[in-house]
Amino acid sequence: MAWPWKNGAGARAPSPDDDRARTGRAGEALAQRYLQARGMRVLERNYRVARGRSRRGGEIDLIALDADGTLVFVEVRVRRGPQGGGAAASIVATKRASLVYAARTYLSRLDRVPPCRFDVVAVDCDRVEWLKAAFDAD
Repeated sequence: MAWPWKNGAGARAPSPDDDRARTGRAGEALAQRYLQARGMRVLERNYRVARGRSRRGGEIDLIALDADGTLVFVEVRVRRGPQGGGAAASIVATKRASLVYAARTYLSRLDRVPPCRFDVVAVDCDRVEWLKAAFDAD
């Protein structure tokens, strides 16, 4: 039997990670449209910080500017079902630390640090919830 992905063209079998990444990208696009419809201006999407000696790295899904001038670092969480307490509950301490690290790296590029906050956009089974100031950098 010939495997359908072994066509000699470098194709591979679809993996669960492909589906997860596709779901994540769709959730980020939904969150971006949701925030823009509420007056936010998205400045960056998928801002990544490479790992350094500290072994930390991180990614911020969206960086946006609120109408009042606040710079907002947005974590987007998507859940297709109620498992694990929902999307917002999945942001554990290590994830928050990674987001704070990436945000500090982003802020170090700026001449002036504006007021900032960390928001979460939780997408649970097509229901969008925007949690402003979901956590602090401390």
